[in-house]
Amino acid sequence: MQETRLDTARIRAARRVIDPQFLDTPLYRCEALEPALGCAVSIKLETANPVRSFKARGTELVASLLAEHGPQAVVCASAGNLGQALAWSGRGRGLDVTVVASRCATAAKLDRIRALGARLELVDGDHETARERAAAIARHDGIRLLEDSLDLETCEGAATIGLELADSAPSFDAVLIALGGGALATGIGHVMKALAPGVEVICVQPLGAPALTRSWHQRRVVTTDSADTIADGVAGRHPIPAVLDDLLLVADDAVLVQETSVLAGMRLLLAHAGLVVEPSAALGIAAILEDRARFAGRHVATVVCGSNVDMDSYHRWIGMGG
Repeated sequence: MQETRLDTARIRAARRVIDPQFLDTPLYRCEALEPALGCAVSIKLETANPVRSFKARGTELVASLLAEHGPQAVVCASAGNLGQALAWSGRGRGLDVTVVASRCATAAKLDRIRALGARLELVDGDHETARERAAAIARHDGIRLLEDSLDLETCEGAATIGLELADSAPSFDAVLIALGGGALATGIGHVMKALAPGVEVICVQPLGAPALTRSWHQRRVVTTDSADTIADGVAGRHPIPAVLDDLLLVADDAVLVQETSVLAGMRLLLAHAGLVVEPSAALGIAAILEDRARFAGRHVATVVCGSNVDMDSYHRWIGMGG
C-alpha cells in the first residue's frame, strides 16, 4: 500500500494517551436489524462516552500535546461534536478552549460546549465560515488552530477505532463509515488496509453534501456552493487536498445517500437497536437500505459515530414517513 500521512505505530501509541473512557467502545452484532437490512450487521458504538461521539479520540491527543508543550490555548471550528470533545479534553488539562460555530448549529451541541467551559463564538453562515473565523482568531491571538481532518491527531485518534475493528476481523467483510471532513474514514481506512486488507472500506455521505465523495470519484478536489442535509456533522463544502490524497489510498468506494434513507436508518436504529443517533450516525444503515443487493449475504460493520441531537428535531424526523 502507498503511504498515507498516518502511521500505524503512532496510532497504537495513541491508545496510551487517550482517556480509557473513549477506548474499546462496544462492538456487537445486532441481529434485530438484520431482517430489515438483509445482511449481517455489527455496530461499533462510538456514542457510549462522555461526549457522545468519536471526536474525543482525536482531541485527547491534541490536548495532551498542548498541555505538555504549549501553547495553552486552542481554537477550532465545529458543527458541534468536535467542539464538545475539545472542550472536554481541554478542561481536564487546564487549556483555554475557543470554539467557533455557525448560529445554525444544533442548539443542544452548542449548549453542551458552553457547559463544558469553552468560549463559544457564533458566526453567520455555515461551517466553512466558522473555519475561516477560527483561523483568523488563531492568527490574531497566536494560539493553536485545530483543523479537523487536516491535523493528524484527529485522524490518528479516529484510527484507534480501526485497531479495535481489526481485532474482530475477519468476522465482517465490509465497514461503512460516515464521510464528512474525512478524519474518521481516513483513520479507520488506514488501519483496515494495514491490518485487515480483506475488509472493504466504504465511505457514505449525504446527497446534499457531496463534496468529498465527488472529489474521491474525480480524484481531485471538488467544492460545492452549498450543503443541504440534516446530517450537520458531515456538511462540509471544501475538501482538504491532503485528506483527499489519503482517502484515495484507503477507501474502496464512496457513496451518496438520500435524506429519506438517513431518516429510515435513524428509525431502524431506534426501533431495533434502541439507539438514539444523530443523522450522520445513520449513514451506514442508509447505504445498506439503498443497495440491499450489494450487501446481501455479507457481514457489514457500521460505525455509529454520534448521538448529539436536538430532541425536538429528532422527534420530528422519526415521525416522518419515507
